[in-house]
Amino acid sequence: MTFDIIIEDDRWSAVPLERLADAAGRAVLARLGLDPETCTASLLACDDARIAALNTEFRGKPAPTNVLSWPAADLAPDRPGGAPIPPAPDFTGEIELGDIALAWDTCAREAAEAGKPLDDHLTHLIVHGLLHLLGYDHESDPDATLMEGLETEIRGKLGVPDPYRVGDGP
Repeated sequence: MTFDIIIEDDRWSAVPLERLADAAGRAVLARLGLDPETCTASLLACDDARIAALNTEFRGKPAPTNVLSWPAADLAPDRPGGAPIPPAPDFTGEIELGDIALAWDTCAREAAEAGKPLDDHLTHLIVHGLLHLLGYDHESDPDATLMEGLETEIRGKLGVPDPYRVGDGP
């Protein structure tokens, strides 16, 4: 999987973001049966002020959050708890998944408050964001059950504890 990583806040240099994104991306795509060599996404590493502006603009919520995502295509399933539509490659054979943004301040604070390694929390949020790009959500109970189950399974394969068992939901 190829990530176009844009770093807007120098504090992100404290973590191996490229390695975390690559591992999370490969694990998500492998679990869903997608070829990581054909998939791309953008990852914006910003601060709370930037993500609050994005959250206001795109969701009407004037506050910072940990992760936001913008899918390149609407892959949402037809019914709650259903599997999303698989993404299709473009004319070049590439699958553009979309964009993810992470906020340093919120992510670092959440990890510290939960007593978790920041790398683990960031990996979970990247997995979460990628699943959103792939049509998963947590708006209804059946959708949340499906998405959280996938997150837990993928995180386990990456050696990160279950985020929902220990209270680390996004």
